[in-house]
Amino acid sequence: MAAPTGTANEPWDLVVVGAGPAGATAAIAARHARPEARVLLLDRSDFPRDKACGDGIAPHVLDVLDRFGLGDVVDDWAPVPDLELARGDLLTRGTMRRPARVVPRAVFDARLVDAACDAGVQLRRHRVRHVEPHQDGVVLDDTIHAKVVIGADGASSVVRRQLGRPPARRRALAIRGYAPTRRDHDGLQVIRFGQRRQPSYAWAFDRGDGLSNIGYGELVQPGADLTRSVMLDRLDELLPGVAQDAADWRAHHLPLSEARWHQPDGPVLLVGDAAGLINPMTGEGIYYAVATGALAGAVAAVSAPGAAGERHRILVRRLLARHLLSTTIGSRLAERPGVLDGGLRAATADQRVFDDLVEMGLGRGVLTPRVLAGLARSVRPFARRGPTLHVPAG
Repeated sequence: MAAPTGTANEPWDLVVVGAGPAGATAAIAARHARPEARVLLLDRSDFPRDKACGDGIAPHVLDVLDRFGLGDVVDDWAPVPDLELARGDLLTRGTMRRPARVVPRAVFDARLVDAACDAGVQLRRHRVRHVEPHQDGVVLDDTIHAKVVIGADGASSVVRRQLGRPPARRRALAIRGYAPTRRDHDGLQVIRFGQRRQPSYAWAFDRGDGLSNIGYGELVQPGADLTRSVMLDRLDELLPGVAQDAADWRAHHLPLSEARWHQPDGPVLLVGDAAGLINPMTGEGIYYAVATGALAGAVAAVSAPGAAGERHRILVRRLLARHLLSTTIGSRLAERPGVLDGGLRAATADQRVFDDLVEMGLGRGVLTPRVLAGLARSVRPFARRGPTLHVPAG
């Protein structure tokens, strides 16, 4: 049977702009919610394609994908059970309650796109330049008509910009490469926090295939000159020699989440990086991408165009509101002298604090009373070295 054309007389039920994890998941979720839905997935690139990222796939990501029969999509990649965090002479290492995986985006994204196509989604290479919302639908580039559009086109989202949404107020910049895994990093995700303004850290994440995803990122400050050479120098300061024989360097901007998240009313929904959803404590974004993509796809499949935006906003806030408030507070606290060190001490002293912090960094965990109490205990003896810490209520 011929694929639907999406003409003005017969618009697509849903057009998804961007075929990364957020967009592919949204397309899959739409077909899952309504198998007869006509769904078009657009991307400016062919797949597989590389994408700058830390490549960490938290178990929370697979929990979402499991709803669509894709919980085993990266089972052939080795689990990475241990996480090591350090700053200066302070170091904490623990086994996560559930292991993560480190999977190149060239692999992970292509598998989700293939799954979307297997579900009946139509894939087309197309770079969207113009978005024109109407009360009963959306027109893309004057030729593609849809009842609902999902913007999943990344940190520099055209869809977000066309909606008049302002860019994220806080952004980070990171650079990533691949290098042979050092023997002492086998089975580890390693993070070394910098001595400068937080958040800033270097990382080395073992992929389990002889290579590690390595990189460095930090919060962009006004007037900062974060060139490639500067970031590589800071990576080498924190993880000396880890970049030896590295290749495939790519840099990318990260629009960091804030406490209050907004989605406009109407037939255009925003997900993942395009929605400004990047964890400000860790830079993690794949969980947010698949979680909000899944919500948006289901909403788009069953909602009237004019009601889709409001419904998506309600569901995302229900899922992430407390978490976004916690990560915003956590990232701001980490900028204060002694708080990051206090967090490392607290995580070393109590595995439950370690677990709670991992949940905040990789999933949708919140600042628990246990974390706040651990911070207060760990920071108090060192308070004379910096300004008084006032820990906000959870």
